[in-house]
Amino acid sequence: MRLIDMITNVWTDSGLAELWALVAPWLALDERQMIFVVATPFFIGVALWEYLRIKNDPVRMDTGKAVRNFMLGVGYQVTELLFAGIIAFPLYAFAYHHRVMDIELTWATGLLLWVLTDFVFYWFHRASHRVRWLWCAHVTHHSSERMNFSTAMRQNATNIFNGGWIFYVPLAFIGFNPVWIGVCFALSLVYQFFIHTTLVTKLHPAIEFVFNTPNHHRVHHASNTGYIDTNYGGVFIIFDRLFGTFVEEKADEPIRYGITRPVNTNNLFVAWTHEYADMFRDMGQRGGLLARLKHLWMPPEWQREAAAPADSKTPVREAA
Repeated sequence: MRLIDMITNVWTDSGLAELWALVAPWLALDERQMIFVVATPFFIGVALWEYLRIKNDPVRMDTGKAVRNFMLGVGYQVTELLFAGIIAFPLYAFAYHHRVMDIELTWATGLLLWVLTDFVFYWFHRASHRVRWLWCAHVTHHSSERMNFSTAMRQNATNIFNGGWIFYVPLAFIGFNPVWIGVCFALSLVYQFFIHTTLVTKLHPAIEFVFNTPNHHRVHHASNTGYIDTNYGGVFIIFDRLFGTFVEEKADEPIRYGITRPVNTNNLFVAWTHEYADMFRDMGQRGGLLARLKHLWMPPEWQREAAAPADSKTPVREAA
Protein backbone atom coordinates (compact mmCIF):
# COMPACT_ATOMS: atom_id res chain seq x y z
CA MET A 1 0.00 0.00 0.00
CA ARG A 2 1.33 3.43 -0.95
CA LEU A 3 1.96 6.00 1.76
CA ILE A 4 -0.65 8.35 0.27
CA ASP A 5 -3.23 5.53 0.53
CA MET A 6 -2.30 4.96 4.17
CA ILE A 7 -2.76 8.65 4.93
CA THR A 8 -6.10 8.68 3.08
CA ASN A 9 -7.30 5.65 5.05
CA VAL A 10 -6.46 7.33 8.35
CA TRP A 11 -8.39 10.43 7.27
CA THR A 12 -11.37 8.37 6.08
CA ASP A 13 -11.52 6.14 9.15
CA SER A 14 -11.36 9.13 11.50
CA GLY A 15 -14.84 10.24 10.50
CA LEU A 16 -13.55 13.75 9.83
CA ALA A 17 -14.04 13.36 6.08
CA GLU A 18 -17.83 13.45 6.49
CA LEU A 19 -17.54 16.37 8.91
CA TRP A 20 -15.32 18.28 6.49
CA ALA A 21 -17.82 17.64 3.70
CA LEU A 22 -20.37 19.54 5.79
CA VAL A 23 -18.03 22.25 7.06
CA ALA A 24 -16.30 23.08 3.76
CA PRO A 25 -19.35 24.62 2.05
CA TRP A 26 -20.05 26.63 5.22
CA LEU A 27 -16.53 28.03 5.10
CA ALA A 28 -16.83 28.63 1.37
CA LEU A 29 -13.45 26.93 1.02
CA ASP A 30 -13.87 26.31 -2.72
CA GLU A 31 -11.39 26.87 -5.52
CA ARG A 32 -11.70 30.63 -5.07
CA GLN A 33 -10.53 30.54 -1.47
CA MET A 34 -7.89 27.93 -2.24
CA ILE A 35 -6.39 30.27 -4.84
CA PHE A 36 -6.10 32.99 -2.18
CA VAL A 37 -4.55 30.52 0.28
CA VAL A 38 -1.96 29.38 -2.26
CA ALA A 39 -1.26 32.94 -3.43
CA THR A 40 -0.79 34.43 0.04
CA PRO A 41 2.83 33.25 0.52
CA PHE A 42 3.69 34.79 -2.85
CA PHE A 43 1.98 38.03 -1.83
CA ILE A 44 4.02 38.15 1.38
CA GLY A 45 7.25 37.33 -0.47
CA VAL A 46 6.73 40.01 -3.12
CA ALA A 47 5.69 42.54 -0.46
CA LEU A 48 8.88 41.81 1.51
CA TRP A 49 10.98 42.27 -1.63
CA GLU A 50 9.31 45.64 -2.25
CA TYR A 51 9.70 46.58 1.41
CA LEU A 52 13.45 46.02 1.28
CA ARG A 53 13.60 48.28 -1.77
CA ILE A 54 11.65 51.22 -0.35
CA LYS A 55 11.73 50.84 3.44
CA ASN A 56 13.87 53.97 3.83
CA ASP A 57 11.52 56.09 1.71
CA PRO A 58 8.80 57.48 4.03
CA VAL A 59 6.82 58.78 1.06
CA ARG A 60 6.32 55.25 -0.26
CA MET A 61 6.54 53.07 2.85
CA ASP A 62 5.36 53.24 6.45
CA THR A 63 6.15 49.93 8.17
CA GLY A 64 3.44 50.18 10.83
CA LYS A 65 0.75 51.05 8.32
CA ALA A 66 1.89 48.31 5.96
CA VAL A 67 1.47 45.76 8.76
CA ARG A 68 -2.01 47.14 9.51
CA ASN A 69 -2.88 46.84 5.83
CA PHE A 70 -2.20 43.11 6.01
CA MET A 71 -4.26 42.90 9.22
CA LEU A 72 -7.16 44.55 7.41
CA GLY A 73 -6.77 41.93 4.70
CA VAL A 74 -6.87 39.12 7.25
CA GLY A 75 -10.15 40.47 8.62
CA TYR A 76 -11.57 40.55 5.11
CA GLN A 77 -10.57 36.93 4.44
CA VAL A 78 -11.97 35.70 7.76
CA THR A 79 -15.42 37.17 7.13
CA GLU A 80 -15.37 35.85 3.55
CA LEU A 81 -14.54 32.35 4.76
CA LEU A 82 -17.12 32.36 7.53
CA PHE A 83 -20.06 34.01 5.81
CA ALA A 84 -19.81 33.66 2.02
CA GLY A 85 -21.23 30.15 2.23
CA ILE A 86 -24.40 31.26 4.00
CA ILE A 87 -24.89 34.71 2.44
CA ALA A 88 -23.72 34.63 -1.18
CA PHE A 89 -23.61 30.97 -2.23
CA PRO A 90 -27.34 30.24 -1.82
CA LEU A 91 -28.27 33.01 -4.28
CA TYR A 92 -25.61 31.84 -6.76
CA ALA A 93 -26.91 28.27 -6.43
CA PHE A 94 -30.49 29.43 -6.99
CA ALA A 95 -29.50 31.40 -10.10
CA TYR A 96 -27.47 28.50 -11.47
CA HIS A 97 -30.33 26.06 -10.86
CA HIS A 98 -32.57 28.28 -13.01
CA ARG A 99 -29.86 28.94 -15.62
CA VAL A 100 -30.80 29.87 -19.14
CA MET A 101 -28.40 27.39 -20.74
CA ASP A 102 -25.83 24.72 -19.94
CA ILE A 103 -22.32 25.96 -20.62
CA GLU A 104 -19.59 23.34 -20.79
CA LEU A 105 -16.22 24.44 -19.48
CA THR A 106 -13.73 24.59 -22.35
CA TRP A 107 -10.76 26.80 -23.10
CA ALA A 108 -13.04 29.04 -25.16
CA THR A 109 -15.82 29.34 -22.56
CA GLY A 110 -13.23 29.72 -19.81
CA LEU A 111 -11.64 32.65 -21.64
CA LEU A 112 -15.08 34.13 -22.29
CA LEU A 113 -15.95 33.88 -18.59
CA TRP A 114 -12.61 35.49 -17.70
CA VAL A 115 -13.43 38.51 -19.87
CA LEU A 116 -17.07 38.66 -18.71
CA THR A 117 -16.00 38.51 -15.07
CA ASP A 118 -13.70 41.47 -15.60
CA PHE A 119 -16.49 43.30 -17.46
CA VAL A 120 -18.74 42.80 -14.43
CA PHE A 121 -15.89 43.86 -12.15
CA TYR A 122 -15.59 47.12 -14.07
CA TRP A 123 -19.24 48.02 -13.38
CA PHE A 124 -19.12 46.76 -9.81
CA HIS A 125 -15.96 48.79 -9.17
CA ARG A 126 -17.46 51.85 -10.83
CA ALA A 127 -20.60 51.52 -8.70
CA SER A 128 -18.41 51.13 -5.60
CA HIS A 129 -17.20 54.69 -6.22
CA ARG A 130 -20.52 56.21 -7.21
CA VAL A 131 -23.00 54.48 -4.86
CA ARG A 132 -22.40 55.48 -1.29
CA TRP A 133 -23.50 52.20 0.31
CA LEU A 134 -20.92 50.34 -1.78
CA TRP A 135 -18.33 53.09 -1.20
CA CYS A 136 -18.72 52.48 2.55
CA ALA A 137 -16.94 49.16 2.08
CA HIS A 138 -14.54 50.19 -0.69
CA VAL A 139 -13.26 53.37 0.98
CA THR A 140 -11.01 51.33 3.26
CA HIS A 141 -8.96 50.22 0.27
CA HIS A 142 -8.51 53.82 -0.90
CA SER A 143 -7.77 55.50 2.40
CA SER A 144 -4.10 54.52 2.31
CA GLU A 145 -1.87 57.51 1.55
CA ARG A 146 0.86 55.30 0.12
CA MET A 147 0.89 52.98 -2.87
CA ASN A 148 2.66 49.69 -2.32
CA PHE A 149 1.82 45.99 -2.34
CA SER A 150 0.43 46.15 1.19
CA THR A 151 -2.24 48.54 -0.13
CA ALA A 152 -3.68 45.68 -2.17
CA MET A 153 -4.29 43.79 1.08
CA ARG A 154 -6.11 46.76 2.61
CA GLN A 155 -9.67 45.41 2.39
CA ASN A 156 -12.90 45.77 4.34
CA ALA A 157 -14.24 42.98 6.54
CA THR A 158 -17.80 44.13 5.71
CA ASN A 159 -17.49 43.35 1.98
CA ILE A 160 -19.49 40.13 2.18
CA PHE A 161 -22.32 41.94 4.02
CA ASN A 162 -22.19 44.97 1.70
CA GLY A 163 -23.55 42.93 -1.22
CA GLY A 164 -21.23 43.81 -4.09
CA TRP A 165 -21.05 40.11 -4.98
CA ILE A 166 -24.62 40.41 -6.35
CA PHE A 167 -23.18 41.94 -9.53
CA TYR A 168 -21.80 38.51 -10.53
CA VAL A 169 -25.03 36.53 -9.98
CA PRO A 170 -26.31 37.10 -13.58
CA LEU A 171 -23.31 35.13 -14.85
CA ALA A 172 -24.61 32.11 -12.92
CA PHE A 173 -28.11 32.70 -14.29
CA ILE A 174 -26.70 32.69 -17.84
CA GLY A 175 -25.20 29.26 -17.18
CA PHE A 176 -21.66 29.66 -15.85
CA ASN A 177 -20.91 27.49 -12.83
CA PRO A 178 -20.55 29.71 -9.71
CA VAL A 179 -17.34 27.92 -8.73
CA TRP A 180 -15.71 28.96 -12.00
CA ILE A 181 -17.03 32.49 -11.59
CA GLY A 182 -15.26 32.50 -8.24
CA VAL A 183 -12.07 31.15 -9.81
CA CYS A 184 -12.02 33.91 -12.42
CA PHE A 185 -12.75 36.54 -9.77
CA ALA A 186 -9.96 35.20 -7.55
CA LEU A 187 -7.44 35.15 -10.41
CA SER A 188 -8.44 38.72 -11.22
CA LEU A 189 -7.69 39.79 -7.63
CA VAL A 190 -4.37 37.95 -7.73
CA TYR A 191 -3.47 39.91 -10.86
CA GLN A 192 -4.57 43.16 -9.26
CA PHE A 193 -2.27 42.61 -6.28
CA PHE A 194 0.73 43.14 -8.54
CA ILE A 195 -0.44 46.50 -9.90
CA HIS A 196 -0.30 48.17 -6.48
CA THR A 197 3.26 49.44 -6.67
CA THR A 198 5.35 52.45 -7.60
CA LEU A 199 8.40 50.38 -8.54
CA VAL A 200 7.05 49.58 -12.01
CA THR A 201 6.76 52.49 -14.41
CA LYS A 202 5.25 52.19 -17.88
CA LEU A 203 5.25 48.87 -19.72
CA HIS A 204 5.14 48.22 -23.47
CA PRO A 205 2.49 50.42 -25.19
CA ALA A 206 0.52 47.37 -26.35
CA ILE A 207 0.28 46.09 -22.78
CA GLU A 208 -0.63 49.54 -21.47
CA PHE A 209 -3.41 49.80 -24.07
CA VAL A 210 -5.14 46.50 -23.23
CA PHE A 211 -4.32 45.69 -19.62
CA ASN A 212 -4.59 47.45 -16.29
CA THR A 213 -1.03 48.22 -15.22
CA PRO A 214 0.66 49.80 -12.18
CA ASN A 215 0.76 53.06 -14.14
CA HIS A 216 -3.00 53.05 -14.74
CA HIS A 217 -3.86 51.88 -11.24
CA ARG A 218 -1.78 54.55 -9.55
CA VAL A 219 -4.05 57.09 -11.25
CA HIS A 220 -7.09 55.23 -9.93
CA HIS A 221 -5.81 55.58 -6.35
CA ALA A 222 -5.20 59.31 -6.66
CA SER A 223 -7.22 61.91 -4.79
CA ASN A 224 -6.43 64.67 -7.31
CA THR A 225 -9.57 66.20 -8.79
CA GLY A 226 -8.58 65.28 -12.34
CA TYR A 227 -7.90 61.65 -11.45
CA ILE A 228 -10.82 60.77 -9.18
CA ASP A 229 -13.29 58.15 -10.44
CA THR A 230 -11.17 56.85 -13.32
CA ASN A 231 -9.46 53.63 -14.42
CA TYR A 232 -11.87 51.15 -12.82
CA GLY A 233 -10.65 48.11 -14.75
CA GLY A 234 -9.46 44.99 -12.95
CA VAL A 235 -7.37 43.05 -15.44
CA PHE A 236 -8.29 44.96 -18.59
CA ILE A 237 -8.19 48.73 -19.09
CA ILE A 238 -10.10 48.52 -22.38
CA PHE A 239 -13.45 48.87 -20.62
CA ASP A 240 -12.35 52.25 -19.26
CA ARG A 241 -11.36 53.27 -22.78
CA LEU A 242 -14.73 52.10 -24.11
CA PHE A 243 -16.88 53.77 -21.44
CA GLY A 244 -15.00 57.06 -21.08
CA THR A 245 -13.39 56.60 -17.66
CA PHE A 246 -9.78 56.22 -18.76
CA VAL A 247 -7.26 58.87 -17.71
CA GLU A 248 -3.50 58.94 -18.26
CA GLU A 249 -1.16 60.14 -15.55
CA LYS A 250 -0.09 63.70 -16.29
CA ALA A 251 3.58 64.63 -15.98
CA ASP A 252 2.69 68.04 -14.53
CA GLU A 253 0.25 66.65 -11.91
CA PRO A 254 1.90 64.33 -9.38
CA ILE A 255 -0.39 61.80 -7.78
CA ARG A 256 -1.66 62.33 -4.23
CA TYR A 257 -2.84 59.04 -2.75
CA GLY A 258 -5.70 58.61 -0.33
CA ILE A 259 -9.14 60.16 0.04
CA THR A 260 -10.10 63.81 0.23
CA ARG A 261 -11.18 63.50 3.88
CA PRO A 262 -8.41 61.42 5.47
CA VAL A 263 -9.25 59.16 8.38
CA ASN A 264 -6.18 59.06 10.58
CA THR A 265 -6.72 55.98 12.71
CA ASN A 266 -4.86 52.86 13.76
CA ASN A 267 -8.12 51.21 14.82
CA LEU A 268 -9.08 48.47 12.35
CA PHE A 269 -12.75 48.67 13.27
CA VAL A 270 -12.83 52.42 12.61
CA ALA A 271 -11.04 51.89 9.29
CA TRP A 272 -13.77 49.42 8.31
CA THR A 273 -16.79 51.38 9.53
CA HIS A 274 -16.12 55.14 9.51
CA GLU A 275 -17.93 55.79 6.24
CA TYR A 276 -20.97 53.80 7.38
CA ALA A 277 -21.09 56.02 10.46
CA ASP A 278 -20.83 59.17 8.33
CA MET A 279 -23.55 57.95 5.99
CA PHE A 280 -25.98 57.06 8.77
CA ARG A 281 -25.27 60.41 10.43
CA ASP A 282 -26.20 62.14 7.17
CA MET A 283 -29.34 60.01 6.94
CA GLY A 284 -30.24 61.16 10.44
CA GLN A 285 -30.58 64.77 9.29
CA ARG A 286 -34.14 66.09 9.23
CA GLY A 287 -36.18 65.30 6.15
CA GLY A 288 -38.59 62.83 4.59
CA LEU A 289 -37.97 59.09 4.41
CA LEU A 290 -37.09 59.10 0.69
CA ALA A 291 -34.66 61.99 1.16
CA ARG A 292 -32.94 60.11 3.96
CA LEU A 293 -32.78 56.84 1.99
CA LYS A 294 -31.22 58.57 -1.00
CA HIS A 295 -27.94 58.64 0.88
CA LEU A 296 -27.74 54.87 0.30
CA TRP A 297 -27.57 55.05 -3.50
CA MET A 298 -26.47 58.57 -4.32
CA PRO A 299 -22.74 59.36 -4.86
CA PRO A 300 -20.54 59.75 -1.77
CA GLU A 301 -20.29 63.53 -2.18
CA TRP A 302 -24.05 64.07 -2.48
CA GLN A 303 -25.74 66.06 0.26
CA ARG A 304 -29.30 67.22 0.72
CA GLU A 305 -29.66 71.00 0.62
CA ALA A 306 -31.16 71.01 4.08
CA ALA A 307 -28.24 68.95 5.40
CA ALA A 308 -25.46 70.92 3.68
CA PRO A 309 -23.55 73.55 5.69
CA ALA A 310 -24.89 77.07 5.19
CA ASP A 311 -21.61 78.32 3.68
CA SER A 312 -21.14 75.28 1.46
CA LYS A 313 -21.25 75.99 -2.27
CA THR A 314 -20.01 72.66 -3.54
CA PRO A 315 -20.09 69.23 -1.92
CA VAL A 316 -16.87 67.63 -0.76
CA ARG A 317 -15.80 64.70 -2.92
CA GLU A 318 -14.71 61.76 -0.82
CA ALA A 319 -14.19 58.94 -3.30
CA ALA A 320 -10.79 58.32 -4.75
